[in-house]
Amino acid sequence: MENETKMDQETLDQIKQELMDRKNKIIEDLNDISREDSHEADNRSAKFPEYGDKPDENAQEISEYSTTVETERILEKTLSDINKALKRIEDGEYGVCKYCGQEIYPKRLLARPTASSCIECKTKLQSS
Repeated sequence: MENETKMDQETLDQIKQELMDRKNKIIEDLNDISREDSHEADNRSAKFPEYGDKPDENAQEISEYSTTVETERILEKTLSDINKALKRIEDGEYGVCKYCGQEIYPKRLLARPTASSCIECKTKLQSS
């Protein structure tokens, strides 16, 4: 039972490596669908596709752009969550629930490495 409630260094290293791998992949994906834009708060803007001037091509451009904008938003949120988890690791605060201060079970962190709350607190939040 002790093994289920305490995080060992090997597990922490595994989670950190997984977070770093996911971070690199997300940055790569963001670079594929967006470009630098100093006018945006996050300095990135979704690329607008160019298929032509016909109405059906314009409709396809708008549809694809809308999907790309939403994908970019989701990737940026995920990247933010990963960066926050990496910061908690760096600060020695990883694996502690931000609501109750208790340790988060390693099994939860292995399943959801960006988790910042224990299952009990998350359940309470979702039910209220």
